[in-house]
Amino acid sequence: MKSIFLLIPLLFSLNTAASADQVYPSKPVTIVIPFAPGGGVDIITRAVGAKLAERWKQPVVIENKAGAGSTIGVGQVARASADGYTLLATVNQSIVGNRFLYKKLGYDPDKDLDPLIMMVKADQLIVANASVPVNSLKDVVKLSKDKPKSLFYGSYGNGSQTHLLFALIADREKIDITHVPYNGVSQSLTALAGGEVALGSASSGVIAPLVQAGKIKPIAVAGDKRMAQFPNVSTVAEQGLPYAMTSIWYALFAPAGTPAMVAERIRDDVRDILQDPKFVNQYVKPRDLEVVGTDGAQLRTAIAEEVRSTAEMIKAAGVVAE
Repeated sequence: MKSIFLLIPLLFSLNTAASADQVYPSKPVTIVIPFAPGGGVDIITRAVGAKLAERWKQPVVIENKAGAGSTIGVGQVARASADGYTLLATVNQSIVGNRFLYKKLGYDPDKDLDPLIMMVKADQLIVANASVPVNSLKDVVKLSKDKPKSLFYGSYGNGSQTHLLFALIADREKIDITHVPYNGVSQSLTALAGGEVALGSASSGVIAPLVQAGKIKPIAVAGDKRMAQFPNVSTVAEQGLPYAMTSIWYALFAPAGTPAMVAERIRDDVRDILQDPKFVNQYVKPRDLEVVGTDGAQLRTAIAEEVRSTAEMIKAAGVVAE
């Protein structure tokens, strides 16, 4: 008889968990984006959110919580209830890079967040102002050696992917190029298009309008394969600098401790949306993005590997946490 009574709480617990999974979501879900509206992760997340709302028959609210290098928005989710109703959509800079830039984040990106799914990723393009006499990364290295300190590159902030990429190139190739940090991608690209700086990097979807306008030109793909949108632009490996690779990914996270069945429901539904050909043709291909759709464990492993490689770039850049 005693054993029967011991089983009752367990059965009740299992039944409650199953019920929670069956009814999720039973109220609006908020997805926090720790950046201003209009960026790549914002566009993709809003598109995914709209499709989720159709599936779930519940509103999916997109909340842009920009500031402090994305730490404000990430921290908000890290401290939220682990019930699946507050999620985070962000890029690798928030989860990987920021741990090297801030002495006190106010949260632990590894312990306070559960990785759900890496949605998409995109290799970066290394770009130059249209008037700069370079057409490849090898040209940049040669010009920098011929005229030391003559080239300036713009980034979207200290410790950003662009900053770390060029710092690594400068370190490996023994060249002297000057870093000019700006407040965000749009400002750095505006400076590049206007000739304030000579070099920069960004995803193809962001730089395409400036290329079409003749303001900037892509000189290398910082990935392992050429891009459909710019098929004539060779990769850094093809140019003899295989280490100079960087990519950006957009991923979903939940507060640590979110029920496994809820996390699985979110992951499965998001993956289905990303694999829909209509969605891919409308939102993914035009931006030279690649659908990834990893599970939480795979995303956690990818983060750990990127943390190791970023540490080398941080050292080369001489970045000190503030």
